[in-house]
Amino acid sequence: MPAAIETEGLTRRFGARRAVDDVSMAVPERAVYGFLGRNGAGKTTTLKMVLGLIRPTAGVARVSGLDVTRDRIRAARKVGALLEAHGFYGNLTGAENLALTTTLLGVPATEIDRVLEVVEMRADAGRKVAGYSLGMRQRLGLARAMLGAPPVLVLDEPTNGLDPDGIADMRRFLKRLPERTGATVLLSSHLLGEIEQAATHVGVVNDGRLVLEGELARLKADLPPEIVLRTGDDVRAVALLAGHDLIAARTETGLTAPLRVGDDVDQAAATLTRVLVQAGVPVFAIGPRDRSLEDIYRRVAIPDPETAQTQPEAA
Repeated sequence: MPAAIETEGLTRRFGARRAVDDVSMAVPERAVYGFLGRNGAGKTTTLKMVLGLIRPTAGVARVSGLDVTRDRIRAARKVGALLEAHGFYGNLTGAENLALTTTLLGVPATEIDRVLEVVEMRADAGRKVAGYSLGMRQRLGLARAMLGAPPVLVLDEPTNGLDPDGIADMRRFLKRLPERTGATVLLSSHLLGEIEQAATHVGVVNDGRLVLEGELARLKADLPPEIVLRTGDDVRAVALLAGHDLIAARTETGLTAPLRVGDDVDQAAATLTRVLVQAGVPVFAIGPRDRSLEDIYRRVAIPDPETAQTQPEAA
């Protein structure tokens, strides 16, 4: 699948510090690409170079095959961006704010109704933005990014500051965008749960370097399987299984038994059950554990990004 966004050796220094260090990434067309990392990892700086807002120290960024540095104007027309839900005139309505942008971009005013329909805001388009909630401002910002139907959307922390209902709404919009508009979405976040429910592909950045990239379903499938159990005596169960060269570890909810890649999960579950039941340990529940984006993230030995939300990312 061709790349809608690609970078080669993308690097940005601020003095002696490398905020982005030799990043080569590829965002497939019509994907929702979750760009993950803790605050300060280099996400926003990378996005700014992709958008042509800052120049790379080294390397190249391309959007729809166009070099962002050498062909900045044409590349910029291929991208819609939502970096923050600000920059609106509070005394104007949502539709009037969008009308200003259509004038600046030179796109037809009919675009306003189209993008408002996509973000489900036609009913609120006549209200002044000063009365909008943060979630409504985020959706209006998304509508503004889609004016002119750019093939690529770059969204930096679009759920930041939203309440649970607003987060759920934004997640639903993002997941459906490629199907509804044909656009590719590059979505930056430090919230694993939100990315997992919206993204088709992920890239993980740490200390300015891209440490993992791939299709989310494939990355999950490549993880070693695990079996979870609930027994009548977890302490004895661990000892019994160890005596049969089977590993199990206690967790807050029961036991976890890690397997090797390629192991037959059903056969392993049957073996675990037989060993325990024959020894008189009741098995109340057993089955494979669903693998998550958090499992993938932890395999690259990075602290959980959801614990690092106190400081905003430096440019």
